Amino acid sequence: MIIEPRTRGFICTTAHPTGCAENVKAQIGYIKSKGLNKGPKKVLVIGASTGFGLASRITSAFGSNASTIGVFFEKPPSEGRTASTGWYNTAAFETEAHKEGLYAKSINGDAFSNEIKAKTLELIKTDLGKIDMVVYSLASPVRTHPETGVRYKSTLKPIGNSYTNKTVDFHTGEVKDITIAPAEGDDVANTVTVMGGEDWQLWIDALQEADLLSENFKTVAYSYIGPKLTEPVYRKGTIGMAKDHLEETAFTITESLKQINGKAYISVNKALVTQSSAAIPVIPLYISLLYKIMKREGIHEGCIEQIHRLYQDRLFLDAVPTDEQGRIRIDDWEMRADVQEQVAKLWQEATTENLSKIGDLEGYRTDFFNLFGFHVEGVDYKEDTNEIVRIPGLKE
Repeated sequence: MIIEPRTRGFICTTAHPTGCAENVKAQIGYIKSKGLNKGPKKVLVIGASTGFGLASRITSAFGSNASTIGVFFEKPPSEGRTASTGWYNTAAFETEAHKEGLYAKSINGDAFSNEIKAKTLELIKTDLGKIDMVVYSLASPVRTHPETGVRYKSTLKPIGNSYTNKTVDFHTGEVKDITIAPAEGDDVANTVTVMGGEDWQLWIDALQEADLLSENFKTVAYSYIGPKLTEPVYRKGTIGMAKDHLEETAFTITESLKQINGKAYISVNKALVTQSSAAIPVIPLYISLLYKIMKREGIHEGCIEQIHRLYQDRLFLDAVPTDEQGRIRIDDWEMRADVQEQVAKLWQEATTENLSKIGDLEGYRTDFFNLFGFHVEGVDYKEDTNEIVRIPGLKE
């Protein structure tokens, strides 16, 4: 079929298998160009099919020859309908990994559920024995609690007061004000239940109880802080409360891993165009301005560059550098004072008429469509493409 992008707000309802494969190959090429480095050898990535999770799986496999198991919840293809992006990403990753003799298997299902946890533990026990690292990179907006069966939904809201600021419709380039109503009722509690640290802890507890964690085991989860500019809707909003809980959970997990000299880390990553960030009002405009500045300064990174730097310059050093809250700060270049001062200045100036000049809206759009395998250089989108692609190592 001829596959074209179909957008609905901040999501694309189609994905291109060839474009997704080329994206994955480019990330693999970047890691291979850096040579083999210190890193994990047997890795479980929870939320492994897109964004930072996919970059972590690629960096583990092609940076240190790690055996990897990926867990994700993706829509498979059917005749005349494309799969979701992560399905095609994973198919491409596993195809390339298997070509080089690397172990790579995947489980598709609800990572919050006891069923998927049990299935994953059995696969680890059968194939790998023990693992030395877990990457937790889930970004789901909803969660069905495995014990109660109650379904919780997260929200993106400020706390206390309404929040009004600029945003951009990245499809049209229109800069306009947006007002977001404050959280009410159980919004905060529900968001923490979905996006906080409880599920991360449940995974680590289950793995430890099954004796599947090796000595000196590491686990890392990803967070974001961002600038003062986005604080009301992000870090001091409902999602920020969930991130606070996630970060607190790292200390609890570390305490539980003492017997095996294990450690849980939070990596605070850079603002990037992801399926999650595209949904947050104000963030697209901030990223458009940030990209312009960081590219000009020569310090812009995508997911794969971020995770390579995390592994190489932070996570696998003998002494892991952290901030006062014990967090790894791989957002350090984004949060440089000179960068943030420039963003703040441009923010005041930004209008529909000048954003294409003072910001990198085109770069934002390209990255957005790249997420779904579109606008990728070298791909002929007029070519008939087989939407039915299988994941070689998918465990049924």
